[in-house]
Order: sequence, then C-alpha cells, then structure tokens
Amino acid sequence: MHRIIGLTAAFVILSVIFSVLESLFAANKNQKRFRAGYKTDLVYWFWTPLVTQAIALGATALTLCIVFHRPPRMLMELFQDRHTWVTTHLPTALQIALLLLIGDFLGYWMHRWFHGRRLWKFHAVHHCSQELDWLSSVRLHPVNDAASRAVSAVVLLGLGFNPVVIAAYLPFLTFYAILIHANVSWDFGWLGQLVTSPRFHRWHHTSQEEGLDKNFSGLFPWIDRLFGTYYMPKGKQPEKFGLHGEQIPESFWGQMMYPFKKKPRKAA
Repeated sequence: MHRIIGLTAAFVILSVIFSVLESLFAANKNQKRFRAGYKTDLVYWFWTPLVTQAIALGATALTLCIVFHRPPRMLMELFQDRHTWVTTHLPTALQIALLLLIGDFLGYWMHRWFHGRRLWKFHAVHHCSQELDWLSSVRLHPVNDAASRAVSAVVLLGLGFNPVVIAAYLPFLTFYAILIHANVSWDFGWLGQLVTSPRFHRWHHTSQEEGLDKNFSGLFPWIDRLFGTYYMPKGKQPEKFGLHGEQIPESFWGQMMYPFKKKPRKAA
C-alpha cells in the first residue's frame, strides 16, 4: 500500500513538473496532454515498478545463482563486504564514472540486440507509442526489462563493482529515461555531444525511415558515433513516432501478449 501511495505521489509531482516543461519547450506543440495511449501508459506507471521490476529481480537473482554457482540463500553472502580490485583500489568517484561508462556500453548492445529479429517483438512494445512524452518511458515489456537487468548485473558484479553503487545507479537511469522521453526540443547544445538529450532519443523513437535503428545509447551518444548508429540532423525534429509497418494492440494486455502471438500464415 505504501508503494502505491509513493507511486501516486511521484506521478502527481512529475506530472506537474513535466506539464510545465512540455508546455514551455514542446517539441510537438500540437500534442495533447491526454494523448492517445495515455491511459495505457498510466497502467504501466504502476505495473512496471510493482510487477515488471519484481520479475526482473527474480530473473536477475536466478541468473546470478547460475553464473556464480551459488544457491539463493548464499547469494547475498557472495556480494556482502566485497573486497575486489575495483572496490579496494579505485576511489568512489572513479567507480561511479566507470560504472556509468560500462553500464551504458552494455545497455547500447543490449538495446541493439532487442532491435534484432528474434527479440524485437518484446522491444516493439516500448516503441509503439505514436506520441512521445515523459510518461511513455514506462511502456516496457517485462521480458525486455528482465533480460537487460540480468545481463548488466552479471557483468557489473562479475567485474567487481559494489552492489550498493550498482543499486544507486538504477534510480538515476530511471529518472534519466523519463527525461529523454519528454516532449521537449532540448538538444543540450555542445553538452549534447557528451550526454544524450531528448532530441537525440526522440530520433530513436521515430517511425520515419531516416531514423530507424539509430541512437541506441541511453547516456553517452558518442558510443553511437563509435559504432555508426548516430543520427542528429541539424535543426530538425522527428515528426512521426511509433512502429514502421507494424501494428500492436493499444490495450495493456494486448501489448503484454503481443510478443507471444505467431503471425498468421498468408494464404497461398
């Protein structure tokens, strides 16, 4: 109950903040506040932290047990009071910087992986919003979230990072994801070359052919430059969002079940 109250309070506060920001700095000035899909995303606002994150936590714990050959009851002991090369020799600030860098590098390739043919239908749920704003950031399929978190946890813990630092990193990522989905025109000027901006990420969500499979990075756009997926046309904002040549049910449960449905065979 306390969690639901907290989520409700957070929704009200963020609604007020982004209502002001998206009114003053709108990328799409014609977009309505209660846009198409708003009710579905409102369900996701509660479903993602209450259900999806529980599934992701369970999947991560199971993956860690398998990789590190520990039963669940010994999993916490494995990572408590860790004395690794990272925690012993590196100052906290450098640990955080490395965590952000390695975490975003992993996130970039996981993101590209979910844009591949085998996993796309799970990630397509996140891309099916035809109008983008801060609330659309929470539209995420549990399989997408669980796989991404499990892989990141295994690699980062395997490298020796402190679980406490990793845990503190996740809320930051959540808030930043909300920010870069907002309906604002910001590109952060010169700083946008170093950190992702809303305009950068809006090009990732476009259904326009020019922007398909571009801008995968969550924090550092120069990673996209390194791998040839950077796209930021000067002085131009994307105009269309959603899926290119594909349709997903608009209902919440329809989107949950979409990846598991086979495409009907075409008649001969």
